[in-house]
Amino acid sequence: MRDDPEHERTRRIAKEEARRTAEEARARADRERSKAEALTGEMLTGEMKEEVIRQLGLIYGGLILIGVYMVQPFLVAPSLDASAKVSVIAFAVAIPLLAALVMVNRQEAFRRRRTTSITVNVAHAIAQAAAFVGIVAGFWHITWIGGVTFLAVGLIAVFVHSAGFWRVEEPTPWWQRRWWTG
Repeated sequence: MRDDPEHERTRRIAKEEARRTAEEARARADRERSKAEALTGEMLTGEMKEEVIRQLGLIYGGLILIGVYMVQPFLVAPSLDASAKVSVIAFAVAIPLLAALVMVNRQEAFRRRRTTSITVNVAHAIAQAAAFVGIVAGFWHITWIGGVTFLAVGLIAVFVHSAGFWRVEEPTPWWQRRWWTG
């Protein structure tokens, strides 16, 4: 260890620079976190929250309707191939969960607020995934090309909806956004 004053001065300057850099990074992170919280709070309040509840009700009802229509031919079929069995089992999972979610959705609409239940969020994910699997398997039963097409276009549709939703809801249009931080 050296007791050299120049070495101590350099060490002190480096330590101060590291502290200042860490404080700046912390301040930037706090600003970004505040922006994200403001955007999230802005998007899930008032009319937006009610619109999300309406859209979810439409989604749940639509998936139940699709499931009932797709399962009907399999009820009277003498035997089912693998894709038909997958479709029936997937809708056997999805339809009851979707029905329960419709009931929760009506309560959310009545109270004008979303539930914070983890159980409901898990049921939401399982029901939608099972319905998607049921639809893909149903199309696959008809022809594998139909199943693959629905799978691919369904995934593209998720991105289309997401991009459209965020473009409509973003507070600052992309052409007016500052791309630099100064």
